[in-house]
Amino acid sequence: MHDVSAIRNIGVIAHIDAGKTTLTERILFYTRKIHRMGEVHNGTATMDYLPEEQERGITITSACTTCEWGEHTINVVDTPGHVDFTMEVERSLRVLDGAVGVFCAVGGVEPQSETVWRQSEHFGVPKIAFINKMDRIGADFASVLAAMRTRLGANPLPLTIPVGAADSFRGVIDLVGQDFLTFDPEDQGQTVRSRPLAEDAALAELAAPWREKMLETLAENDDAFMEEYFSAAFTPESIQAAVRRATLARRLTPVFAGSALKNAGVQPLLDGICAYLPAPSDLPPVQAKTPEDEPVEITCDAALPVAGLVFKVLLEGGRKLAFVRLYAGSLKEGDTCRIVNRGADERVSRLYRMHADRREQLDEAHAGDIIAVVGLRCAATGDTAASRERQVLLESIDAYQPVINLALEPRNADEGKILDEALLRYCTEDPTLRSELDEGSGHRIISGMGELHLDVILERIRREYGISPRTGQPQVVKRETPTRAAEAEAVFDRELGKQQHHGQVSLRVSPLPRGSGIKAAFGFDTALFPAPMRQAVLEGVDNALQSGPQTGYPLQDLEVTILSVQRKEGQSTPAGFHMAAGAAVRQALENAAVAVLEPLMFVEISVPESALGSAISLFGTRGGKVDNLEERAGMKIVQGLAPLSRLFGFSTDLRSATQGRAGLVMRFERFDSPDLI
Repeated sequence: MHDVSAIRNIGVIAHIDAGKTTLTERILFYTRKIHRMGEVHNGTATMDYLPEEQERGITITSACTTCEWGEHTINVVDTPGHVDFTMEVERSLRVLDGAVGVFCAVGGVEPQSETVWRQSEHFGVPKIAFINKMDRIGADFASVLAAMRTRLGANPLPLTIPVGAADSFRGVIDLVGQDFLTFDPEDQGQTVRSRPLAEDAALAELAAPWREKMLETLAENDDAFMEEYFSAAFTPESIQAAVRRATLARRLTPVFAGSALKNAGVQPLLDGICAYLPAPSDLPPVQAKTPEDEPVEITCDAALPVAGLVFKVLLEGGRKLAFVRLYAGSLKEGDTCRIVNRGADERVSRLYRMHADRREQLDEAHAGDIIAVVGLRCAATGDTAASRERQVLLESIDAYQPVINLALEPRNADEGKILDEALLRYCTEDPTLRSELDEGSGHRIISGMGELHLDVILERIRREYGISPRTGQPQVVKRETPTRAAEAEAVFDRELGKQQHHGQVSLRVSPLPRGSGIKAAFGFDTALFPAPMRQAVLEGVDNALQSGPQTGYPLQDLEVTILSVQRKEGQSTPAGFHMAAGAAVRQALENAAVAVLEPLMFVEISVPESALGSAISLFGTRGGKVDNLEERAGMKIVQGLAPLSRLFGFSTDLRSATQGRAGLVMRFERFDSPDLI
């Protein structure tokens, strides 16, 4: 029997090196999914199955797996922590119902933790937190809670607290059940021993203020529990019910403590995942649209027509594997569904439940499941798979704009064919990677989210396809924007293909604040202007904005107002208006004092105080401006902005300047003029 209330679709999110993959290994081990725990530092972690992940000790692709804990089925997605792979996190969060945020007890809330937490808030994902590495020197549970409040705007609710820290860490106290829990190192923490706090006065004294604070916070955030609190009528079950309500409403974030590497504190976290994170049926209906753009709600019901979102695709041996989150309906082998975005019908040939790079075949999948489907040949990331009877479009997944280009040159014609095949595959799998052929030079230009992103792609080409194309120097992707308003009028009047085409368009181009995007609108009543011609004008404007007058890069942050159009009876055509609109945009841009924008990166450097001067000095020579200086876990934290074009090789130089003691995080902030830093 398919019980959707027993399903938990969760992601593990965090900063690089917070211990996400190590925690996921423990979850798989304690749920009997694997019989031996792998370790990231040995390159044996189950979820880091790419050779590039094993060598670098980082997660690059989000891996899916399914495990059972008690009566519950948990679909787990282990997401990357490195900023170059943010899109992998974003598209995973888009289809998950809940998340576990992992924080290092020493490092606290780090920059990428902040980024993924904000992403999860954007998608309205309820979360619980696991404060990991309590066995490390410098671990400070209370300071991580404070950082969650100040840096994330979260309202943490500790449900387990650590007993001791660093070498003295010996277990956790369960504040709800009022027990002291220890995890037997002899059997890798599988045996959990529980002792009532009433038997140990010192532990009871340690727990008392934490428990009182937990009850107070719960009463402040849940009206039903407030009455029980004041009448002292609460029980462990009513506390759990109140925590669940507050978590689903995203008013509170339950917090658990432990050390994944030392196998401590993971089972209470698994209990918390099942007790407090939502089932697919707990969430509000998903918002969708019909192909006619009318809003429609999709409820989690296996009896409804199928609706699912493709959130990732993999190409294996020439066959496409589409990862699908089913929001409604059921799918069986042989079913036909429509890829609504493409208007194409596809037949489901196989259904799988994934376990990292291994898979288990399914006969049927239902609403709430996360599955891999073979047979959706034309599907791409962000597409909707639905039944032909009830076609709906789920909200797509935003693609990020690449910030760095690299030219590749094959060594011969045969290598060129293999390279094109490899790039087609990687671009299909990764929406943040772009590839195009430069007709003039014959180079393949790939664009990505950072140096590491492109490094990993080159490594995979060498390893998986056995070729080593020559590479150029990385180049930053630029943008252009007008700095003042300008107007222009253009007339197109030519004979093309034995037909006269005419169009006359007058328009104004105006600058907008950074991050505003592009807006195009008619500044007059278009009731008498036929829809095909309106569409042609807007398409002409859009095409002209793809290539700026200075560098040929696309434009951004501007508004185009179409002031007037002139029609010539019998001669005006959509093609004529398309060409006239494009010409008018190009003329206006010539007079709009177009400026070139570069990617500006947010940079965070963590260094010991003795190396602080060297780090700041080096950052300054790379065009960086320090905005903030703070202290965290005994390290000085330098934060600022710098142009990406000056940061190539910066991590290597920083390691040299600080004797390898500096940590570095960079993330794309915005396109802007480097002079404005």
